[in-house]
Amino acid sequence: MTSALNSHDGVEAAAVVAAGPEGNTQSPLVVGPRPVVGRLPKYAAGKPPAPVEGLESFKLSSNENPLPPLPAVLEAIAAETAINRYPDPVASSLRARLADFLGVPAEDIVTGGGSLGALNQLLAAFAGQQDDGVQDEVVYAWRSFEAYPISVGLAGAKSVQVPVKDDGRHDLEAMAAALTDRTRVVLLCTPNNPTGPILRTKETEAFIESVPEDVVIVIDEAYQEFVRDPEAVDGLRMYRKYPNVVVLRTFSKAHGLAGLRVGYSISRPEITQHLRVAAVPFAVSSVAERAAIASLDHYGEVVERVQSLVDERDRVTQGLRELGWSVPEAQGNFVWLKLGEATPAFAAEAAARALSVRAFGTEGVRVSIGEVEANSRFLELCRTFTKAPIAS
Repeated sequence: MTSALNSHDGVEAAAVVAAGPEGNTQSPLVVGPRPVVGRLPKYAAGKPPAPVEGLESFKLSSNENPLPPLPAVLEAIAAETAINRYPDPVASSLRARLADFLGVPAEDIVTGGGSLGALNQLLAAFAGQQDDGVQDEVVYAWRSFEAYPISVGLAGAKSVQVPVKDDGRHDLEAMAAALTDRTRVVLLCTPNNPTGPILRTKETEAFIESVPEDVVIVIDEAYQEFVRDPEAVDGLRMYRKYPNVVVLRTFSKAHGLAGLRVGYSISRPEITQHLRVAAVPFAVSSVAERAAIASLDHYGEVVERVQSLVDERDRVTQGLRELGWSVPEAQGNFVWLKLGEATPAFAAEAAARALSVRAFGTEGVRVSIGEVEANSRFLELCRTFTKAPIAS
């Protein structure tokens, strides 16, 4: 059997040519996706580093926690043996533990396959194409999390991207101006991935109060545990104060459970009742649920590990500024270098030093905080690289 690529209504589709019993070929079978699929960007996961002789390789391209899960978490994973059974479809034990940990009703929590899975459930429920064929609109800053336009497009809605400011911050005034009567969801990413700055409480409240009450406002806090700015907005406080606010969080970053895919949303019952309809059944496995609970039960150790990464983040940002490099405020577990046309060259130099970083076209490079040796090697690369980032 051989395969080729054909075009169907402007969308690339696979054409499969099957050989018959006499060696004859049948007519090509052309299978095409919905037209929107051909217009969407493809998600580019961080690549592993290429091996370089004489150097230990480090992956700094995926905002992963470089530290392994806690010993108690690994024990909990090993103890889960009933994987021949379906998990609890609503992750009742995890939601109960989170409710106690966060001080919110368990009914306000809806789990998903990572915070992205929780977001996809929300978009499926609240943004898409109406019965009259008109697309809903989803407003978000750009550049921000690269899965946003994919998720919005697959939901059937229209992306309204509002450029971030030169310093990588959300332009909330411009986002408010971008709202229309078709806006159904607004996404706020804080700290913003990949640029790094947080949203502050005062500006966020003013923005929320400018948004119609029937528009869902999502505060994506995937990196919340790494934030140290006292003025940073607290998503939970906003959810308690404003009925149309939804908070997204995850166990992928601070807890080091990215491979198990555990995330959740927090919102009022008026919203969760619809999210449960759109939720993917069994999205959180029994292994993942048990691991997440164990991590919460040993949260003091999680905090210690996160602080070690925050200390490294601060060392890296201070080192970059001492080199004269302009970098935005970094409140996640990564730094952003606005390198412009020098972006590919920097990524190539990093690869030559056995470091993988996340390059975004000719916009810039996001570098995750990794092992101490990896961070030091990154700083040495920046010391010798001749084209510093574009000043904010």
